[in-house]
Amino acid sequence: MFDKLEFIEKQYQDLNKKISDPKIINNQVKFQAYIKEHTAIRSIVEKFREYKKIKEAVTEAKEILSESSDKEFKALAKMELDENNEKLEVIEEALKMLLLPKDPNDDKNVILEVRAGAGGDEAGLFASELLKLYIKYAEKIGWGIEMMNTRLSSVGGIKEASVMIEGKGAYSRLKYESGTHRVQRVPDTESSGRIHTSTATVAVLPEVDDVEIDIDTNDLRIDTYRSSGNGGQSVNTTDSAVRITHEPTGLVVSCQDGKSQHKNKDQAMRVLKARLYELKLSEQNKEIEEERRSQVGSGDRSAKIRTYNFPQGRITDHRVPVTMHNLDAFMDGDIDNMIDNVATYYQAEDLKKINK
Repeated sequence: MFDKLEFIEKQYQDLNKKISDPKIINNQVKFQAYIKEHTAIRSIVEKFREYKKIKEAVTEAKEILSESSDKEFKALAKMELDENNEKLEVIEEALKMLLLPKDPNDDKNVILEVRAGAGGDEAGLFASELLKLYIKYAEKIGWGIEMMNTRLSSVGGIKEASVMIEGKGAYSRLKYESGTHRVQRVPDTESSGRIHTSTATVAVLPEVDDVEIDIDTNDLRIDTYRSSGNGGQSVNTTDSAVRITHEPTGLVVSCQDGKSQHKNKDQAMRVLKARLYELKLSEQNKEIEEERRSQVGSGDRSAKIRTYNFPQGRITDHRVPVTMHNLDAFMDGDIDNMIDNVATYYQAEDLKKINK
């Protein structure tokens, strides 16, 4: 870790020279790039220099304790040594946190997709409840919510749905919700009282800026058709629904919740950009499969990140693991505690890598 910190400090000193160079200042593209890099590592360097300063004080105090014969002087040195050793532990932990790689998508809005998995009608009903859970959570925080696409099932559940959630830090809070969610309960249609197991999948995609992904319009096939399901005036009587196929990748996006074809096309393009962006990230990270597929898994009952057990009123996250017994409140959007637990787990995993 400290070799890395020494390297970052040298990099910082080099950047100081560059942003003071008149030739670079006159080249605004380079200058802004160096300023951004300089700002990104400044807090690390400042904390590291604080660490080194206290480390020096610790060394001096140890020398006094080993060389001085003055009892009073040694007592003061011992007190200072203990205080500074405590400070060093705190600063070292802070440095580890600062060295954790930053997710560039953390502050972005998200497109959250929910799909029914295994379990027939019950899976669709559970998917609908999951969607409501995330909408309630977003509402409590004060984030903006916009439905983008909904395909209803025959019994009032959903086959699939996507919603735009707009708010600073939305992706950082919701990104670990991606995966297969499993429910265990007795369906209303079950006369014998037997517990059924069903699943729904969740994918959380960061919204993508136009500058981050370039789409060639010649690669798109755009089809319009009549919306299905519930809707307002004209929704089911005009060809307002839009389906966009990105032919090079085979990705297909549909939007039908808006009343106008133009709005549905705009929403579908936003979803398509998000999915293509994830494919791009997957390639950069040398993933074998696209990120979106790795997020949601297979959707069967064995692949799960979380179980919602209604008879016992509990929720268990299988990654951490952690179990909570507030299912009613959880389904009403009270999920902050779970999100914090999962985020802390992954943060600890990242810290282990730094300590190696």
